[in-house]
Amino acid sequence: MSTYEARRLQNIKNNAVLVNNLGLNSEVTRIAKQTLDHDNDERAAKRHKSSTVKKEPARPTRASARIANAPARPVYDEDAILDDRGGTDGSRGGRRATKKTQSTARTAPPSPPPSNSSKSPRADLPDIIAGWTSWTPEASPPTFDDDTGAYHFDSHPHFTPNKSPESILREGCFGGSYFRPLYSRHLRVTVEDDWRELPTEWTSGLDVEKYLTSADYDPEINKYGVACGQSIEEWEAAGWIRHEYDVRGWFQWYCRFWMGRRCDDDDRQIGRWKKCVGDTGRWRRILLKKYVAAGIRNVTDEGVDEGDGSDEDDGGRGGTGVSPVVHQTCHHWAWEVRQDALDRFWTTGK
Repeated sequence: MSTYEARRLQNIKNNAVLVNNLGLNSEVTRIAKQTLDHDNDERAAKRHKSSTVKKEPARPTRASARIANAPARPVYDEDAILDDRGGTDGSRGGRRATKKTQSTARTAPPSPPPSNSSKSPRADLPDIIAGWTSWTPEASPPTFDDDTGAYHFDSHPHFTPNKSPESILREGCFGGSYFRPLYSRHLRVTVEDDWRELPTEWTSGLDVEKYLTSADYDPEINKYGVACGQSIEEWEAAGWIRHEYDVRGWFQWYCRFWMGRRCDDDDRQIGRWKKCVGDTGRWRRILLKKYVAAGIRNVTDEGVDEGDGSDEDDGGRGGTGVSPVVHQTCHHWAWEVRQDALDRFWTTGK
């Protein structure tokens, strides 16, 4: 049992003793019984009503024009959800974001705290924060393999990203807003300034307010000039954030893993990386298939794919002809197309 679990169980026992000492047990039981009886009565009434009333066929619902015309929300997270055409969470296509879309993303505010944000933070918040801040490095930095162009970690030899966290940050990622102040509905607290744990050399000379903590998502900050992914708030609401390890998701985990932290969430996060951009990862294969479909055999020739965004000025970025959205997604997952991977895919389809 982890120290955290032991503390949690002890807290539960302490709370039970407190409730008993306050004489609340009998009152809680009475209220619970009343609630249960009331619910049972309501369910019985509904069953009786449903058995006597003839059901009418469901009527078609009318879509809300207000919802349909609402502007797209800014996106922050590394966990991009793309359809097979390269769209982002089913709402954007694979082309570079238009100026109108970019303007909307830059000016739209991040998700605000809920109206009841004055509710006290979770009781175990100090323990959770201690887990983020008190860990010590257990592993040495990865080594770089010149032959494969990938990084290797002794503790997890099958985890082979080819982008370092520093290069991802400096080249442009997450619209410059990954480390913005983040209100967690789960923890009921705003998390900020956690970017300061990053090594100084990663952020030296970098405009932190523009590349790390911007309140607005700016697609122009991204290496490929497009927006992709969902917000951290959406992933938290879906239950895919393990707050005791990394409140911001995969990329924060990757930064800490690179710095030597090892934790019980490592296998899950590496498994997600494999499914996205590992040797048989979905987005890696989608991207390489697009290269083959466009007849591109050399990564340096990649910016000539007509009809997929290459006719627009890329601001000197290069390499944005083949699905810049999928490119940016793979970039967030610490992988980019290299010549050996493209050659192998042309030869074997793998």
